[in-house]
Amino acid sequence: MGMGALLRAAARAVYGAYAWAALLAIVIPLCVVFALTPGLRRRRRAARAGARLFFIALGSPLKVHGPGLPDSTCVVVANHASYLDGIVLTAALPPSFTFLIKQEMAAVPIAGFVLSRLGSRFVDRKDATHRHRTVRSLVASAVGGEALALFPEGMIDPRPGLKAFQLGGFAAASKAGLPVVPAVIFGSRAMLPSNRLLPAPGAIEVRICEPLAPADFDSPRSLMRACRERILAHLGEPDLEAAAQLEAEPLPGDEPEPEREPGPEPDLTSPDNSARHPPRAAST
Repeated sequence: MGMGALLRAAARAVYGAYAWAALLAIVIPLCVVFALTPGLRRRRRAARAGARLFFIALGSPLKVHGPGLPDSTCVVVANHASYLDGIVLTAALPPSFTFLIKQEMAAVPIAGFVLSRLGSRFVDRKDATHRHRTVRSLVASAVGGEALALFPEGMIDPRPGLKAFQLGGFAAASKAGLPVVPAVIFGSRAMLPSNRLLPAPGAIEVRICEPLAPADFDSPRSLMRACRERILAHLGEPDLEAAAQLEAEPLPGDEPEPEREPGPEPDLTSPDNSARHPPRAAST
């Protein structure tokens, strides 16, 4: 490795260590604030200010584009490329939003406490009963005027691209009659992909798209597809769901041949078979 490459690697390591130190310097005082401050909205305002301060400290102040959110309660759905995405949406959205988070995060030190104090909802993706119960709870909250934010891809992936969406959040939005707002996060995967420990410098942007009304679609699934297409159109990354479906389809000629029913054993003693299969002459 040349001197230039060594210097670049050292600079990335220094920046990454600084990024985590900056996050801890912001989160630890916020934990005290979250523990002592009454009122969910106050705690969410503090979290939003802390998230914005974090990106400023990294030299990447958050930029938000688009027409903005509707005046009414809505459901925001965004692509999920990095562990930074939750901080990104916390900084980009008003403090009225409740986040739907995977159950595993509740057990992560500090993060679980922060998310709980911010009123996040946890869902066990592996438990169908828990998923359905969570959706019913989200519907009740949405009907009560609670705005929701979620990542319908579920898991993050170091590969560029948009994975398949999960239906739960769209079913909740349809039942509650709430508009769904697609949001596109740019730059978070480049800054901190899931297979890297230290963040790298980069720009973070969020585009808020036009809302989609559930009444304009015949089912939650069609609403989900339209939202996903809207995000794909702006994201500029591959469609991983379509690629996976293409890989799963058999190529022409690859279809397995149908198994044939075994026929009856030929009767070699019958006259017909003797005629077709005459006995061989004995060798001398």
